[in-house]
Amino acid sequence: MNHTILFTPVGGTDPISMNNYHDGSMLHICRIYKPDKVIMYMSKEMLDNQEADDRYRYCLDKLAELQNRKMEYGAIERRNLTNVHEFDYFYQDFRGIIEKIYANMDETDTLLLNISSGTPAMKSGLAVLKTLGEFPAKLIQVETPERKMNEHNHKGYDVELLWELNEDNQENCENRCREISCPTLSGIKTEEIIKKHLKVYDYQAAVNAAETLSEEETAKYKDLLYLAMNRLLLNFPEVDKMVKKTGFQCLPVRTSSERKYFEYALNMEVRLKRGEYAEYIRAISPLIVDLFELVLKKQCKIVVDDYCRTYKKDGIVYRRWDVKKLSGTAIGTALEEYYATQGQSFNAKDVYSVHLKILVEAFSKDTHLIELFEAIRSVEGSIRNLAAHEIVSVTDETIKKMTGYTGKQIMDLFKELFNYTGINIRKEYWDSYDVMNAKILECI
Repeated sequence: MNHTILFTPVGGTDPISMNNYHDGSMLHICRIYKPDKVIMYMSKEMLDNQEADDRYRYCLDKLAELQNRKMEYGAIERRNLTNVHEFDYFYQDFRGIIEKIYANMDETDTLLLNISSGTPAMKSGLAVLKTLGEFPAKLIQVETPERKMNEHNHKGYDVELLWELNEDNQENCENRCREISCPTLSGIKTEEIIKKHLKVYDYQAAVNAAETLSEEETAKYKDLLYLAMNRLLLNFPEVDKMVKKTGFQCLPVRTSSERKYFEYALNMEVRLKRGEYAEYIRAISPLIVDLFELVLKKQCKIVVDDYCRTYKKDGIVYRRWDVKKLSGTAIGTALEEYYATQGQSFNAKDVYSVHLKILVEAFSKDTHLIELFEAIRSVEGSIRNLAAHEIVSVTDETIKKMTGYTGKQIMDLFKELFNYTGINIRKEYWDSYDVMNAKILECI
């Protein structure tokens, strides 16, 4: 229970370096981490050293005595191992050994892997095992006192003298151990999947993928993913929370009374970029009414709400033209006269985009604006019933055939209409989703 186990190859500078009179990596990890058990992996050369002067056992015993603690140790002996540079051999051998170690551990135990002792093939074998994510463990790297490659000297090794000369035996010796953050292969693959989801604006899928990783792995970007997801959902209370938490302001239009229109339009464009054409055209009508109203207010000084009343149906609030408020006004007269020319009478029911188009034609002198209203209203009339009432495959070709415009061309009409609303929108604001994505990608 709560035991720390160290698995360590034994290398040429273990246990104490003759070149600098400091701990080798194995002994230094034992000094700093105080493992309960040490499992040494010994090639033929290291076994010959042990049998010649008992150096590894001796120094571990002396360290345990110095620290006034118990420390078990044992050895995995590979007496026939002389070719110590074959990666494949060590990967397979270490995998089997560590699997057996884990069979005798519980969830409270910690495994340390020394990736500073032994040959490069040994070190790489352990690092790859960690990368593959088969065994949760801490990779420990030990820096040399000189912060350069160790030189190996095996001649005239006097373990007792070296112990006495070991500078790391002094109080408050420098901790040269570093825990290496080595991402798992599955983690790397998952983050690549997250990146792909970001590039197609699928933030919910990106969040779902991120939630399969540890908090440590996603600490730099998970909150940003939540921010992006809630932005696409137009969940502004959550967006505001995440902006405050992350310090990243992704909304170019921030006034609450204006951002909802602009963010809705950006949401439409994202649907278009993702090829979600049915969702795209379904979103057109609500935006048309809102933008037409903003334009009427800005360009013609007409506030539509001044001529309406509200009512509830199935818990939803709707607006309807109010006959009394319209009576005797230029607004009411314009609507009545238009329908009279069509051989009809104005039916003062719910507010529709066609009514607002009539008012722009009556009160604006801007011919381009009137043409823009006509184009957008024509688009709405052509497609509004397509996705709402028919089970059909909606493609960009479908939209073009029915409206005369591609999805992008329709979006361009809306972008132009925004210029008449009074909302200050710079050209680069329309790229804000891509800017947000780039920020998140930098953090992954």
